[in-house]
Formats: sequence, structure tokens, C-alpha cells
Amino acid sequence: MSVNYDAYETVVGLEVHAQLLTRTKLFCGDSASFGGQPNTHVSPVTLGHPGTLPKLNKKAVAYAVKMGLACHSKIERHNYFARKNYFYPDLPKGYQISQHTTPICKGGHLGIRTSAGNKSISLNRIHLEEDAGKSLHDQDENATCVDLNRAGVPLIEIVTEPELKSSEDAHAFLTELRKILRYIGICDGNMEEGSMRCDANISIRHKGDLKLGTKVEVKNLNSIRNVKRAIEYEAIRMMELIDKGERILQQTRSFDAATGTTFALRSKEEANDYRYFPDPDLPPFRISDDFLEEVTQSLPALPKELIEKYTQVLQLPEYSARVLTDEKETSDYFEELIRHTNDYKSAANWMLGPVKSYLNENNLTADKWVLSPGKLAGLIQLVGENKLSFSIASSRVLPAMIKEPESDPLELAGKMNILQSSDSDELQRWVEQALALMPEKVKQYQQGKKGLIGLFMGEVKKLSGGKADPRIANRLLLEKLEG
Repeated sequence: MSVNYDAYETVVGLEVHAQLLTRTKLFCGDSASFGGQPNTHVSPVTLGHPGTLPKLNKKAVAYAVKMGLACHSKIERHNYFARKNYFYPDLPKGYQISQHTTPICKGGHLGIRTSAGNKSISLNRIHLEEDAGKSLHDQDENATCVDLNRAGVPLIEIVTEPELKSSEDAHAFLTELRKILRYIGICDGNMEEGSMRCDANISIRHKGDLKLGTKVEVKNLNSIRNVKRAIEYEAIRMMELIDKGERILQQTRSFDAATGTTFALRSKEEANDYRYFPDPDLPPFRISDDFLEEVTQSLPALPKELIEKYTQVLQLPEYSARVLTDEKETSDYFEELIRHTNDYKSAANWMLGPVKSYLNENNLTADKWVLSPGKLAGLIQLVGENKLSFSIASSRVLPAMIKEPESDPLELAGKMNILQSSDSDELQRWVEQALALMPEKVKQYQQGKKGLIGLFMGEVKKLSGGKADPRIANRLLLEKLEG
């Protein structure tokens, strides 16, 4: 008998670990950078040697507060760290320093867009903690190797409420979350390097039920696509178990990206299994008014704010505004560009057209774009003043400017002899030549085939080498044909 999947509802909560872009680790001066030879970003503090004492990284606290403000969370003023006790070979001290009863950011929400419309996903908390090291199972066929470079690197953990109802919701949430992390400059969001990792808590229930079902946690998902795939697989697996009358076990599972399936790791731990207690080596810390104000002032304009500006103030279409804000590098460049030109629509069209095409073809972000905003604005101005057509500007002048980024677009177009002519006598000659080449087409036009005007304009453009001002040429053509 087939399973009626439509009878069930999927419920998902996410726990996202984001590695903070501090220079040093959370509780010592060891490098927090990615890479390096194994076990070179370590010291007695990272290695958990007896007698060593942790010292809190102030920048990491600022970054956590910054994320809380971006997500509309309440900032906890009085904080302390706890020890979360569990043993893993890549956790040298035998415990992790984390926050338990006092997360630095409480509550909050993040807006997402899905095919079902806009939604607001509530956050439970954002808290600070240190990362563990990394166990490597593929370096030696007889042993597991441990690299402790990552141990002690500062993380924030962003925990949602169980409000995501599909894999699409989870995909949209993680995409938006990564965008925010990058906008405020606290995490690069690179899941492939492990600087953003996600655990998904998944359960199902019959539609209409209010009680949450038994949850399964899928750990350490390393791409947004794999989060989506894992949720889809797990939901179907649990629906089929219930349909067969079997019980869902509360487990921690892992996802096999090669097969698209999950497998059990262990039964799920509860909070009391970790034996949390306040870390005696770290004094409580307080967020002062001055510190909070300093962090608040450092927040940049976020995508939602920019979209409102672009649609309501600059009068751009919503689609254009959303694409312009997809990446901070793009919106930063566009913000600078519109300081040099008030032709906002043309500026957006250039960014979403020729510039975006070039960046995509060369696998670049807008901060690596060779032309300064001022130079691009100069080219936009030439098109606006009808000194160049958009086609000539984008296909001929722009590539030349890319080769010579310091060149002036007007001088360059002049050297290339492609500036549009508005000289009536010159244009009149091109129009007469074009019509003289096609006497039969002229007769057809005068007999009612008005669509041929495009053919005549194309010939004028060809004869002029693209230099004919199309508005004036079109007017002269009409005068000649219908006069």
C-alpha cells in the first residue's frame, strides 16, 4: 500500500554554526585563519595543558552582538560561559566552552521568501562558543588523524524555533542567513571550508496536529543543497516508518551526499548529558551601553533596507533591487556608482547586464571588477547624452575600457571613431544612401509595409558604422519616406 505523504507535515529547526572572522581564537592568541599545516595554529591553551587560562576575545563578542542586532534579537547584558562536557579526540580539554543559560542574543527573527510567499522565521537564540578540532579519517588507513588548528576558533550558533515547514524553507533561510553574515562582515559563509555548518532537527506530524513528533538531528551538513536533500530524505523515511506502524527513534544521524541518504550515528544526547556548569576560569562579562552603541553604529545597511531604498526612492523594479542586493560586493559597488550618476535605471541595467555577464564569465565578484564606479558612470553618461548607443558602448567601448581601466570613455570612443553623429547633413547622406540601395523596399513601405523602417534603420547604422544617432536618423527616414 502506498504512503499518503500529503497527510503529513514536516517540521524543521536549524542549528547553524558560523565561524567568526576574527584574527585570533576565542580564548587565546592562536591564529584563527583557515588552512595551514595541521597542528600549527596551536599553543598550550588550545591544547588544554594544565595551568593554562582562557582570555575572552572582545572582537568575537562584538561580532555576536552585531549578528543579534541584524536579526532583531534582545542582547543579553550579563553573560557567562559554561563548560559543556563531552569527550572527543579533537576536543583536547575534554569539554567545550559555550553558553548555556545565558545566550548573548535571545529571540529575534529572519525574513525569507519562498514560493509560498514571505515568511518570518523566529530565532530561539544566538550564542558564542569555541569550535572543536577536526578528525581526519582518510589520511591513514590504520588510524584517525587529528588536526587541532580549528580547536578554539570562535563560533556563533544560531538556533531557530521549529518553524520551517519544508526543505524549501530551510534552503531560503540558510541563503538569507549567509547573506546577512556576509553583509555585516563577520563570517564568509563558506560551507565548503566549514566556516558555516548546519545541523537540521527534523520531525513529522499528521497535518492538523499541534504536538511535535520525535525529532532526528542530521549533523554537520556542509552545503545548503545538502541540507535540502537531507530534510527531504529524512521526512520521507519517517513518514514511511509511521505508515508501517514502526516507531521513530530520537537519533543523531549523518548525511551521505553520494547516495542522498542518512544513517544513524548514536542516540541523541539531552542537555543534562553534557553536565553544564559555569566555567570557573572565565569571569562573567557585561555588555555596556557604550559597547552596544559602538556595535550598533558599525552595522551597514542590510539587504531589506537597501531593497526598500532601491524600489521606493530610486524607483527600480523589485527584481532588479533583489539581484543588486544578492551579494554585498554588488550592492557596495552600486552604492558607489549612484554617487556618480543619478540615472539610476541605467546604472542598474548596466550592473545587471554587461557588468554581471563579465563577472559571471570570469568567476569574479563586483569588488574585483576592474572599472571604478566613476569610469562606468562616465560611460553611462555618454549613452544618456546620445553620444554612444548602448549596443556600441557595451560591445565595443566597455571591452576597451576593461583593457585600459584608467582611460576616459569619451576620449577612448573618440579614438575609436565611434561617437554618434548628430550632424544633420551627414545623417541625411546616410539616409539617402540607404534608401537608394533598396528602391523596391521603399515602394513596399510606401504601399503600407511600415515594418520595413527597421530594415532601413539597420542599413543606416551599417553605413555609418554605428555612428548615426538613431533618434535623428529615424526622424529623417520618416521625413524622406513619407514626405
